[in-house]
Amino acid sequence: MSKKRIGIVGCGQWGPNQIRSFFFHPKTIVVRICDTDPERLKTNQMHFPGIEITTDFKAVTQASDIDAVVITTPVSSHFKIAEDALSHGKDVLCEKPLSTGVAECEKLAQLAEKNKLILMVGHVFLFNPGILELQKLLHSEETGAIQYLHAQRTNLGPVRQDVNAVYDLASHDLSIFNFLLGAKPKVLSAVGKCYLQKNVEDVAFVSLEYPGNVLAHIHVSWLDPKKVRQITAVGTRRMMTWNDLSPTGPVAIYSKRVEKEPYYSDYGEFHLLVKEGEIRIPHVKNTEPLKQQADHFVDCIFGRKKPLTDADSAIAVVRTLEEIEKMLVKSR
Repeated sequence: MSKKRIGIVGCGQWGPNQIRSFFFHPKTIVVRICDTDPERLKTNQMHFPGIEITTDFKAVTQASDIDAVVITTPVSSHFKIAEDALSHGKDVLCEKPLSTGVAECEKLAQLAEKNKLILMVGHVFLFNPGILELQKLLHSEETGAIQYLHAQRTNLGPVRQDVNAVYDLASHDLSIFNFLLGAKPKVLSAVGKCYLQKNVEDVAFVSLEYPGNVLAHIHVSWLDPKKVRQITAVGTRRMMTWNDLSPTGPVAIYSKRVEKEPYYSDYGEFHLLVKEGEIRIPHVKNTEPLKQQADHFVDCIFGRKKPLTDADSAIAVVRTLEEIEKMLVKSR
């Protein structure tokens, strides 16, 4: 089996991680990398010997010696690069979100379908073993009916300039919520503030409602003293948390719930009973999500299979981001 030849556009903060994933993958060879900064290119070439470098993305997207393109550039450039790659017969793995607007995402999806190409989006947390464990638990009888979800994703930086914290950070949690619930949300409210840059929200609070009367809330910020990546999921029988930074294990299951007394004769006898219980931390295999994502992309390329994080799921995330953005603009 011949190896797939990979070109990577973007060598900034996340780019070197993607280079590493495909450089050491047994079924791929990284042929060429691209960035606007020559010094970044030289540094990466030194760490990954034998890779060609270029400052022109078309030397990757239009090259005859490349089968697939990985895009890790700022969000505002995703559409232009992905469109060129798909137009020249390349399978594409593009970092999240796929683009800043639904119309551009749909155009890329149509182009991929027309040319029978793989278009996958880097919603990497759907390959996170803790999130996969949480999804399994939420669909088990142990949890009961899901009542609400809460996500917090904060840190001090890194601060983007081309998109706000919602596009940068909440896109992760939207993809996770959609995956956990197998549904798409309605945006109830969104508020944010631009403390660091004009018209670029660095903090936001978003409330959503999913089918089945499930409430969801997302708090994102680039302006926070503590790095947090956490989700709380509350069911009628069990409550759970996912904490990506927990040293004891990413998932915790709480045997806690509130019950109504089954029998009472009048309102004065009605009680809500708080049931306390143990906290259980299940074993979750420690595998690198980025490696799992790379494996999945390569499998899709070889097998011509629909990716888990395909264009349709990416469009659903961007459609919600657009709705949130409209609310944020009104409140500026």
